[in-house]
Amino acid sequence: MRTFATTLIIALLFSCQNTAQINKEQQAVIDADPIEVPLENGKAKAYFASGCFWCVEAVYESVKGVEEAISGYSGGFTDNPTYQLSNTGRTGHAEAVEVIYDPNIVSFETLVDVYFASQNPTQVNGQGPDKGSQYRSIIFYQNAEQKQIIENKKAALSKALNAKIAAEVYPFQKFWVAEDYHQNYEKLHPNNGYIQNVSIPRLKRFQAAMPEVLKEKH
Repeated sequence: MRTFATTLIIALLFSCQNTAQINKEQQAVIDADPIEVPLENGKAKAYFASGCFWCVEAVYESVKGVEEAISGYSGGFTDNPTYQLSNTGRTGHAEAVEVIYDPNIVSFETLVDVYFASQNPTQVNGQGPDKGSQYRSIIFYQNAEQKQIIENKKAALSKALNAKIAAEVYPFQKFWVAEDYHQNYEKLHPNNGYIQNVSIPRLKRFQAAMPEVLKEKH
């Protein structure tokens, strides 16, 4: 009969092997060459992860020059991630948004400024009450120029705050669109408790910080 101690040792060894494999697969994502998304009808795409995608989607959709922000998953090593799977922390993916924008109106550089102005840049693995690797902050670059912009702004912010900036910098590989019920969540569910207590206050803090980039209200 296998003893409890033996069973525990085997379980720990399996867990360590599994963690090592996940770390290896995640490192391969970080070391990959970036994929550049071509313009489509004059519109460009950028990708950001910064806590709950409901919040981030609403922030970017308030910025002039942004046509749409789509909630999804990126930064991981598994195919076809879902909300349930990403929440396990074992897919490597973070909740992210695809920002479709007009580069003649708003630059990638400004979108990075929006990114840092709309979050707590020093919070690791989450934003506000949302904690875990699936809520970690990541900025995705598609070419060397974008990577340099990100690194410069990250370094300047670190110096200004005298603190380490939590955002990771990843080469863009693929964006997986989230389930339909996640799209436009703040707009469609304004009375939801999370939206009222977390998402809307976060949006208002950003709008107060960068009023110059906001769309005109009609």
